[in-house]
Amino acid sequence: MRTWTSDELDRIARADELEMAPLRRDGTLRRPVPIWVVRDGDDLYVRSFRGTDGGWWRTAHANRQGHIRSGGVDKDVAFAEVADAETNERVDTAYRTKYGRFGDSYVNPLVAARSTTLRLVPR
Repeated sequence: MRTWTSDELDRIARADELEMAPLRRDGTLRRPVPIWVVRDGDDLYVRSFRGTDGGWWRTAHANRQGHIRSGGVDKDVAFAEVADAETNERVDTAYRTKYGRFGDSYVNPLVAARSTTLRLVPR
């Protein structure tokens, strides 16, 4: 299994947004959408602001593959579900820390969207 380099982790974590393009069933990529990304240790995580109704999330959840761009990093990824409470608590904290400056109306929906947590795994 591939892992992120320290440089990739740092560059993506410093960026405010990540361009997410999940792979459709027909093998084409959806149009990229900007989303927020957080780092926890050597892993990167995303959540859907719109919860399970988010279009990009439904596609990513169904097909488990896609492409991301952020901080000068351009990479094919797999999406792994994250269900454990301990990791989700750290991801909650990461969202509050990184994006708190935007206010609760933006951060709270992401903290509440634990069921949509996906770990980005480089391919």
